[in-house]
Amino acid sequence: MASENTALKTVLNELVETLKDGERGYSEALTDVKDQDLKEVFKKYALQRDGYLTELENAMHNLNLHPEQSKEDKTDSVVGSAHRVWINLKGLVTGNDRHAILAECERGEDYAKKAYEKASQAQGIPSDIKALIDKQAQGIKEAHDTIRGLRDSSK
Repeated sequence: MASENTALKTVLNELVETLKDGERGYSEALTDVKDQDLKEVFKKYALQRDGYLTELENAMHNLNLHPEQSKEDKTDSVVGSAHRVWINLKGLVTGNDRHAILAECERGEDYAKKAYEKASQAQGIPSDIKALIDKQAQGIKEAHDTIRGLRDSSK
């Protein structure tokens, strides 16, 4: 049981970090981007990630699994890669290149989708947590598709 809890905690912590990166990335982008329509989209997804984070952390606390504090040096994980994507976004927003900004956002969404796919396929996840992951994964996929559509229409 202890190893199951450790594995579950690892999977869920990766999602927590992914959500934090996404929320932080969208929040920073919406303050710097000039296009009002993008500000609205980025605000929506920053709030979505914040809400998902609250749901996931509450579920973890209910299982007596406590989210780990952020580790900025996770360079080999999906989390580290996603964090680098959002750092790259900051420079693009300054130049206000709509297509480039949206392309970077889509890359961040790709990492989020992969993290959720990995979590959804993990073994030994309680059914209520699996349902939460699957529900959030659907929202992540919809966000990805919206961002991709905006990117494609900005060429």
